[in-house]
Amino acid sequence: MPSGLSEAFWLHEHYEFSLEELAELAGLTAGELRDWVDEGLVAPVNLAVTPWRFSADRLFVLQRACRLRRDFELEPHGLALVLQLLERIQGLETEMRALRARLPSA
Repeated sequence: MPSGLSEAFWLHEHYEFSLEELAELAGLTAGELRDWVDEGLVAPVNLAVTPWRFSADRLFVLQRACRLRRDFELEPHGLALVLQLLERIQGLETEMRALRARLPSA
């Protein structure tokens, strides 16, 4: 990863961050990120392999989680529930769009 957060870089779907990199980019401490992994808010690519590596898409999840925590003063358990529900809603909306696309035009 390029040094310095001010540098622009592409988040490729196969790119992975270390725990420290991801925590810094998300505005968390490494300890907070470890706690969030323990709470199930975010998961490393392979929990059994250390040091942990995280897929690049986890950055967006963590940024959303940080905003929700700040805006609604959520504790980790509540935050995990909200993130699960938002992910489920997004999946249902995607499925609904796909089904609507298959309907014959009126």
